[in-house]
Amino acid sequence: METYVNVILQRKKLFQTSCLALLVTALSFGIRAGVLNKLGADFQLSNAELSQITATAFWGFPLAVIIGGFVVDMIGMKRMVILAFFFHIVGILMTIFALGYWSLFISTLLIGIANGSVEAACNPLVTALYPEKRTTMLNYFHLWFPGGIFIGTLIVVLFNAIGLNWQWQVGTMVLPTLLYGYYFIKLDFPVTERVSAGISTKEMYKSILSPLFLFMIVCMFGTAITELFTGQWIDVLLKNVTDNPILILTLTTGIMAFGRAVAAPVMKVLKPERVLLISTVVAAIGLYLLANVSGNMIFVAAFIFGLGVCYIWPTMLAFSAEYIPKTGALGMNLMAGAGMFAVTVYTLFMGEYYDSIILEELPSFADIHEYLIAGAGIEKYTALEEARTIAGPKVLMKTLQLPLVLIGAFIGLNFYMARREKEKNKV
Repeated sequence: METYVNVILQRKKLFQTSCLALLVTALSFGIRAGVLNKLGADFQLSNAELSQITATAFWGFPLAVIIGGFVVDMIGMKRMVILAFFFHIVGILMTIFALGYWSLFISTLLIGIANGSVEAACNPLVTALYPEKRTTMLNYFHLWFPGGIFIGTLIVVLFNAIGLNWQWQVGTMVLPTLLYGYYFIKLDFPVTERVSAGISTKEMYKSILSPLFLFMIVCMFGTAITELFTGQWIDVLLKNVTDNPILILTLTTGIMAFGRAVAAPVMKVLKPERVLLISTVVAAIGLYLLANVSGNMIFVAAFIFGLGVCYIWPTMLAFSAEYIPKTGALGMNLMAGAGMFAVTVYTLFMGEYYDSIILEELPSFADIHEYLIAGAGIEKYTALEEARTIAGPKVLMKTLQLPLVLIGAFIGLNFYMARREKEKNKV
């Protein structure tokens, strides 16, 4: 009896500490989204340069999560999260003491690698701890991503109100980072689900090359961009549409956190493929509204968008764990890595696209840097603000094309899974 109780307590502590580690990952997203404009102003960075810095977090993530997926079975999940702790601490401190473009670039990259390492270890850890309810527990675990972004945006709003600068805002991540590092070092970890089930490496690689898994990887490109690009750039894209664009992200992530907290009854009623289809339809509606409404209606749009993207990320991972289980930790990590890689590429492309729209709205041969350093009330400042008002919604409308394509893809997935289940029941 005592041994059973200890196992339950150990499982609970590991899960709670995993949530704390994901909270740090999410805080980095929420706070960075809130301080992007200030970084641009303090270091006189263009939107293209800001997009390059932001993108490093997204390609640091897939770099870590994909490499982690290949090695986590060998080195163990504990070593992976200790690496995450090290990169988080170094990256956060480098950001606080940044001097310009390159120090921000490197520090953001390190935080991205740390974030990827957390996912590489903790996604398979959660499924290893709770094999009987993977989808529900992955949703509970991933509620701390929007939950952390929600907290991060509140930190930005609060610290701005009391006059504390962005360095203090970034510094709030130090304490939870130290806490998750301390607790993980003390705890014992299980082996991954694939290792405990005795599935060979050959079987794992064969499953990863299956048509269904490759199809889901392609879909992950679109779902990740829809959720993460929109959230990370909301302060920039809608800065001139509303006085408090960061509150849009606060509302969106708050809805997502609540939705994932009540995931259990939803997952009992709906299969993963149906959740993905319904979610994508709602997300598309929300994204369209974000690009086309103004005033208080923008918050209604944010509410709808939050509902849409609420379950997508954890359900994409859970789909792999539930329906293609032989892919193991590598499958989940490749899925997450593919999503972040897609966001990286898309962010770089859209940063350039955003600047090109602004240049189209400015006088011919305008030097963007002259407009960036112009003070309030100056003609160039006013012209730049007007150009931004046009550019943000145009970027959102371009992004809307992705969930529209995904709706068709997920309709096909639902038909395929229904046919597969029917054939399985015949046997």
